[in-house]
Amino acid sequence: MAGPGFWDDAQNAAKLSSEHARLGKRVERYRSLNAGVEDISELLELAVEDDELLELARALEPLKSELEALEEAAMFRGEYDAGAAVVTIHAGTGGTDAQDWTEMLLRMYLRWAADRDFQTEVLETSPGEEAGFKSATFTVKGENAYGILRAERGVHRLVRLSPFDAASRRHTSFAQVIASPLVEDDVDIEIDDSDLRVDTYRASGAGGQHVNKTDSAVRITHVPTGIVVQCQAERSQLSNRDTAMQLLKSRLLEAELKRREEELAAERGERQDANFGSQIRSYVLHPYQLVKDHRTGVEEGNTQAVLDGKLDEFIRGYLLASAKPRNN
Repeated sequence: MAGPGFWDDAQNAAKLSSEHARLGKRVERYRSLNAGVEDISELLELAVEDDELLELARALEPLKSELEALEEAAMFRGEYDAGAAVVTIHAGTGGTDAQDWTEMLLRMYLRWAADRDFQTEVLETSPGEEAGFKSATFTVKGENAYGILRAERGVHRLVRLSPFDAASRRHTSFAQVIASPLVEDDVDIEIDDSDLRVDTYRASGAGGQHVNKTDSAVRITHVPTGIVVQCQAERSQLSNRDTAMQLLKSRLLEAELKRREEELAAERGERQDANFGSQIRSYVLHPYQLVKDHRTGVEEGNTQAVLDGKLDEFIRGYLLASAKPRNN
């Protein structure tokens, strides 16, 4: 970075500068953690009373959390893991309950991101007929956002007493979460215009008179793959189209990355789930309270805390399981 001509290529220089800052922050966190461990080790040698040992145990808690954060960061080695993510939630089987579940998941992820100090932007929500959303799309920006949110890809299942059933019967509903790397301008993905179907429609929800009276929202369908993306975040149809194209590139990139993962898994002889797209996690609110990840076995009885964004235990469990050496 200190060499002559570094800033001649502004785009590349900015990218390297950002990477330098990210890695520098990680090194500083390690040094701080190491210093904290050394301090506590010295105090441990001097501690003799029970209350002194108790204080040391309390002092270890933030160091433990920091160590877990560093361990998590070390798991992200994919090309796009360190970057931003775009997440789309689609209502599945379950009618109005599934659409309401989609809105609940959107709220859960936005709260989780806020707790991590990640930046989010909701790009599109398609309201259901009675309640909730048919779909919702949002971006998440922060360190390792995509690497983390890959853990949430799949179908999420909700079991509860339906608030939309006059008889208050138990209903099961589903929603699919798709996480993709947010494509930057320097990522080259070729898309043939003849493969696209572009529709415009009036944006829904808040946004003022201009948004509600003009066809500013854009929906793009990639015919060969059936991938559909849409955006209504901006008042300008042109801006929404640009964002929708960025989302389409992200989804196509994710599809390619998933294809590579499946090929590698097949080469290693790993067992593939016969029911592709099957549920990854169940959220049971009745007749008992439990959230369980079916891939890792991680469970949490405080369902409200999970729905309020307490997801780190599930994400960490998946990342650790994925990082384990595979037997040949």
